[in-house]
Amino acid sequence: MAAKRKAATKKKVAAKKVAPKKKVVVKKESAPAAQAPKLIDQRIRDLGGWHGKTLVRMRALILEADPAITEEWKWGVPVWTRGGIICTGESYKKVVKLTFANGAALADPTRLFNSSLDGNVRRAIDIPEGKDIDAKAFKALVKAAIAHNGAKAKTR
Repeated sequence: MAAKRKAATKKKVAAKKVAPKKKVVVKKESAPAAQAPKLIDQRIRDLGGWHGKTLVRMRALILEADPAITEEWKWGVPVWTRGGIICTGESYKKVVKLTFANGAALADPTRLFNSSLDGNVRRAIDIPEGKDIDAKAFKALVKAAIAHNGAKAKTR
């Protein structure tokens, strides 16, 4: 008799169970700052070819502009910060894109920005294969972004 009750109870419990929710896969990953350089290195290796070489060069220029810049990993892409986000580095089929978080507020006398020009906040530099970016002008843009981040912090 007890065995029949247990079996009946198990059936009722089984009938009430709800199917487990599907695990949501988030493509936008973040990682602690200490892991970011390794993740960026890995991204460069994974990209290979001209995409990887371009990202290596632009990363070096960013870090040369100010040694106090921090490399981070947010949204599944490299992010460079100092007092706020300077820029992100993304790779697409035809370009490597550097998106400056507050690019619309920065002076760009050499017209490096060539993408996302209609927005009120961001600006981007699309670098296609074979395109060489003026290192001096790019570092000046990075320094301007740092100065802008510092000015924003002072007004808070």
